[in-house]
Amino acid sequence: MTGGMTAKLFLHGVPDSPAIWSPLLDALALGDTPVAVPALPGFTGPLPAGFAATKEAYADWATGEAAALAAQHGPIDIVGHDWGALIAQRVAMLRPDLIRSWTVSNAVIDPDYRGHRVARIWNTPLLGEAFMAISRPGALARGLIDQGVPADIAQEEAAQWALKDKRRAILKLYRSAHGLSFAHDWALDLDRLPSAGMLVWGAGDPYVELSVAQRFAANRAMPLTIIGDAGHWAIAQRPHAVAAALHAFWNSL
Repeated sequence: MTGGMTAKLFLHGVPDSPAIWSPLLDALALGDTPVAVPALPGFTGPLPAGFAATKEAYADWATGEAAALAAQHGPIDIVGHDWGALIAQRVAMLRPDLIRSWTVSNAVIDPDYRGHRVARIWNTPLLGEAFMAISRPGALARGLIDQGVPADIAQEEAAQWALKDKRRAILKLYRSAHGLSFAHDWALDLDRLPSAGMLVWGAGDPYVELSVAQRFAANRAMPLTIIGDAGHWAIAQRPHAVAAALHAFWNSL
C-alpha cells in the first residue's frame, strides 16, 4: 500500500472537536484514502455510560478506533494534536502492529514536562470546577481566534463548550494525568514507540514550548518540522505547511 492510500486516523485534543482538522484535511486533499476523524467520547455529546474519561480510557477507546481501521485497511498513519497527540503516541506504544507511522503536533509524552497553567488549574479539585463554572463560550471563541483558529471553527468549538459532559470529561482527563505529568507511567514506555514517527510544531506555542519538542526530537532521533508564524493550533492556522510536512513524511516511508 502506498503512503498516499494508507488509512489515516486523526485524533483531536482539548478543548477541540473533529472540526479542528477541517483546514488540514482540505489541504491534504486525501481523495479516496480511508480517513477517520472521530470525536473523543464526551466532547461533542454525552459521555457514554460507564466511560471513565481517564487517559487510560481514552487510550483504550483510540486503540479500538485504530484496530477497526487497520482491520479493514492494514496498518495506519495516526496523527494527533494536543491531547490527541498524547493518546496517539500511547496507541502506537500499545499496538505497534496497527501503526505504519505516527505524527504528533504541539504535544508529546515528555517525562520532564509539567503542564501549562490551565492544566494545573484543571488538575486542582474545586479550583478546576470553579474555572469551568465561570468559563463562557464567547471567551473561548475569542481565545481560539486570537491563537489563529479560523473563526467558524472557533465558534463551533465554543458552542460545544456549553456541554456539561465535555467540561466534566476534561477535568477527569487532566486529573488522571496529574495535570500533564507522564514521568511515572506513559513516559516509561517511550522505548516502545515505533521508529516511524514525526513531530510537527507551531513555533510560537504558549502552552507547550518549542523547546519541549526539540528536546524530545533530539533524545529520540525523531524528525521535527517547525511551523513558523504559528502557535498551538498550527494544524488549523497554517494547514498547507503542515500538510506539506505530512505528505513528505508519509512519502518517505
